[in-house]
Amino acid sequence: MATEIVIAQTTVDDEGKAEALARGAVEGQLAACAHIDAPFTAVYRWKDAIETAQEWRISYKTTTDRLPELGAWVAQQHPYDVPEWITLPVTGGSEAYLSWVVEETTAS
Repeated sequence: MATEIVIAQTTVDDEGKAEALARGAVEGQLAACAHIDAPFTAVYRWKDAIETAQEWRISYKTTTDRLPELGAWVAQQHPYDVPEWITLPVTGGSEAYLSWVVEETTAS
């Protein structure tokens, strides 16, 4: 497949915001789909203090072509000063699913 598929991830501390970030990206065809994981506990250092928070992870299925726009959109919509933003390459999968991701992220 010529177009590369990636999974991009962010986290947020509010379930409603997680749903809004997931839905908005899919509605805008920036991602074919987005999964919201069940809440988990995050422990991290922020401004010289150890913090603990409940967060939801959002995993977007998208293409490398749409990734820059998705990243910019998430950064604009995200409530954190420094939101998590990582991408993971998809190195295989069903041709039908990967084609669906490309089709759903192609701007109409």
